[in-house]
Amino acid sequence: MTRTALVVRGGWDGHHPIEATDLFIPFLRESGFDVAVEDDPEVYADADRMAATDLVLQSVTMSQASHEAVKGLRAAVAAGTGLAGWHGGIADSFRASSDYLQLVGGQFATHPSKHPDEVHGDQSDNYLDYTVEITELGRTHDITAGIEDFPLRTEQYWVLHDDLIDVLATTTHPVQPYHPWHRPIVSPAVWTRDWGQGRVFVATPGHSLDVLQDDNVRTIVERGLLWAAR
Repeated sequence: MTRTALVVRGGWDGHHPIEATDLFIPFLRESGFDVAVEDDPEVYADADRMAATDLVLQSVTMSQASHEAVKGLRAAVAAGTGLAGWHGGIADSFRASSDYLQLVGGQFATHPSKHPDEVHGDQSDNYLDYTVEITELGRTHDITAGIEDFPLRTEQYWVLHDDLIDVLATTTHPVQPYHPWHRPIVSPAVWTRDWGQGRVFVATPGHSLDVLQDDNVRTIVERGLLWAAR
């Protein structure tokens, strides 16, 4: 039986929502999904459309969604529709909606920058070398099994989160003399969340197309999409 995937994309252009989701639409089709694309999260308010959707791939950084749209998304996930995404497209969406933040379970707070002497006023100021570390749970989970700890050079997300997420990978923000925190901070880098009958998948790497094309990141995202789908 063919399943339905809804790709919802938009928001801040710096995360390349069209090009980034275009990397995964062929994979979804090859995996047996009929794929529809929308550029406005207000589609979430269409209860019939959402009930017929088995997976939402969201790539909408910042932006806004109405109360009705967020209510519709929450209801759809609770009824079994999967929700998946990466980076700011899911972990930095609809900042003004506490209901959305509760659904996803983790919210972007910052991405620490380089030493002040090394910043130039562009996005690369926040590109750091860091390691994505697979957790004990992650070593046996369908999404991350067989993947070892791996390095990236990109934005390192600092995430505010709750205890209802299952963390498959983490990343550690070190103490630096030019930052105000006093001990290392561990943030989830890949997590899942059960919500009613539905599933949520989030990966924080994915700032740029080259990161999404990293073998490890791409594998995690592809597996996450399949895992989250009804």
